[in-house]
Amino acid sequence: MSRRDDAEGEPLTYADAGVDISAGEQAVERIKEHVRSTFRPEVIGDIGGFGGLFSLDPASRRAPVLVASTDGVGTKSLIARLTGRFDTIGIDLVAMSVDDIATQGAEPLFFLDYVSTGRIVAETIDDIVAGVAEGCRQAGCALIGGEMSEHPDLMEPDEFDLVGFAVGVADADELLPGNVGPGDRIVGIASPGLRCNGYSLVRKALLDRDGRVLDGPAWKGADHSLGDELLRPSVIYAPTLVDLCRGVEVHALAHVTGGGIPENLTRVLPDHCAAVVRRGTWDEPRIFAEVQRAGGVTDGEMQQVFNLGLGMVAVVPEGDTHAALDLVRAAGHDAWDVGAIVEGTGVTIEPE
Repeated sequence: MSRRDDAEGEPLTYADAGVDISAGEQAVERIKEHVRSTFRPEVIGDIGGFGGLFSLDPASRRAPVLVASTDGVGTKSLIARLTGRFDTIGIDLVAMSVDDIATQGAEPLFFLDYVSTGRIVAETIDDIVAGVAEGCRQAGCALIGGEMSEHPDLMEPDEFDLVGFAVGVADADELLPGNVGPGDRIVGIASPGLRCNGYSLVRKALLDRDGRVLDGPAWKGADHSLGDELLRPSVIYAPTLVDLCRGVEVHALAHVTGGGIPENLTRVLPDHCAAVVRRGTWDEPRIFAEVQRAGGVTDGEMQQVFNLGLGMVAVVPEGDTHAALDLVRAAGHDAWDVGAIVEGTGVTIEPE
């Protein structure tokens, strides 16, 4: 059986690549009570939002609320390691956290990073942190501290992991999500690549099953390498989202990371609302079709794992749709009207 025949006969899943989404969901459920037992009166909201909320004056509707998030770059770090290129992975790290807090209506204030590695190589650390600093400049937040640690018995000398922590601020009455309701439109904002999600499945499909190499073309006829494609840095949306919230009425924002469009858009819907997203209304980057073909991945699995070219979605009143699109495009992002909020529950992605 050829490599391609095997790919077509055995559809790959995220679980095949070693990522068990259901186990992660079970773990979150198990730890909720531990987390809630620590809450002080200043903690508002609950587990499950894009960021944790801490009010400086819970009795005031306009008091500043600190919004915090922590995240990592996942196994995208392995692509950096395999290519020996570490100058952009820090941008990804910043994007994962600052865009989470921006979805709550907050402006990022500061960031901290943590680099763990089997052996500290000064040049590598310099490249990584230079990327973090570039990400912070793009996000408009300060890099105020961090930590690096060496773990010779835990990690191989060239292994590393990267984690970040961001804090932003918003007035209590400006927090999102807000008044999401039937009739609202969904504005999708472009992600030109994978961001930081689904890399375990990407490596399984493209490198293991399809036999591609990182220094070869991304696909037949491509003018850039597969390594270039997989290391494409994540767009940082936070400054545009801050301006969007000031320029039009925004009811919700959802950062499309792990879980894809369905899981992340669900997080901002009230109980009586559903979302219908029309696939085909936006441009999907070529890399997603390449992964799907190489791994024989089903449409449903692709939708649950990848952003499919939308790194952020905004829910706005129908009357503000065109203004929202104009504002986002003026900031340099492609954007589209990709769907609507309706009565019901859940998120439906309509086929092309």
